[in-house]
This record gives sequence, C-alpha cells and structure tokens, in this order.
Amino acid sequence: MPPVKGPWSREQLRQFLEEALMPLRIGCRRPSGGLWMLSLWYTVEDDQFLCATSSDSDIAEFLRADDAVCFELSTNRPPYMGVRGNGTASLEPDEDKALLRDLLDRYLGGTESELADMLLDDDREELVIRVRPDRLYTWDFTDRMRAARTETPAGRRPEPESPRYD
Repeated sequence: MPPVKGPWSREQLRQFLEEALMPLRIGCRRPSGGLWMLSLWYTVEDDQFLCATSSDSDIAEFLRADDAVCFELSTNRPPYMGVRGNGTASLEPDEDKALLRDLLDRYLGGTESELADMLLDDDREELVIRVRPDRLYTWDFTDRMRAARTETPAGRRPEPESPRYD
C-alpha cells in the first residue's frame, strides 16, 4: 500500500475501510475518451479494493481499454471524512461468485433476497475488479464541522430507509 497522506494513520484508514458500508466511487475513462464514474460495493484484501461486476458491464469494458482509475470512499453526512486516490484496476474471474457472495453478506446481511437471486443467477458471469492504489489521501472534517452535525439540513436529515429485498 502506498503511503497514506492526510490526517489518518494507516491503522485509522484500515478501521474506516472495514467499518464503512457505503459504496466505493470509481472513476475511469471510456474508450471514447470521456469520463465515467460509478459506485460499487467493495471489500479490502491485501491493501487493495475488491469490487464485483458483471463480465459484460460497461465498467469491465472501459477497464479493459484503460486500467487507470481514481476512487473515493466518503461519508454522505456531516462531518465529512474519507479517503480518495488513484491507481490501477485489473479484472479477474470471480470463481463461484465468491467475492459477490461476500459483498452480499457485507452489504445486505446475506444472500436470501431477490437482488441476491438476480446477481447470483447461474447465467451471470462475474468479475472481480481489483484496484491497486498508487496514492491515498484521507480527510476528516470532524473538528471544523461539529455544528454542521445538528445545525444544518444535511446534519438534521435522517438517514434514508434502505430498501429491503425480502
């Protein structure tokens, strides 16, 4: 893993990555040269981000053409904090959809849902997107946003209900 710049230590970053359940935002280039960004569920292994996608997805096509990526994982409510950086992405088969199953457990609490059934369909071929960071920068606005936690619309707004796929 490259050196971590910003206010967090490597251990604080690891803790954030393990506890955060928001998706990883990944940016890349389309073959036409335009930019593309999407959000994917992730886990961390060997200091790399792992995401799952369909083998025929747009992101898989784009990464086959250009493996350079940027990424961000950040909170959506005050106080804002997170990590961003850039790196290189590679694609590999998700044998037996092992990563996808792990991500369904992490984000949905299991594989017993309509969404899981759709994603785990035997006809769907899955890939692992492995993002190897070259640069990591953390930020944490907790100290300067204390009042924003309760005194702004973003801070007062309740978390939206997550849809359940039961």
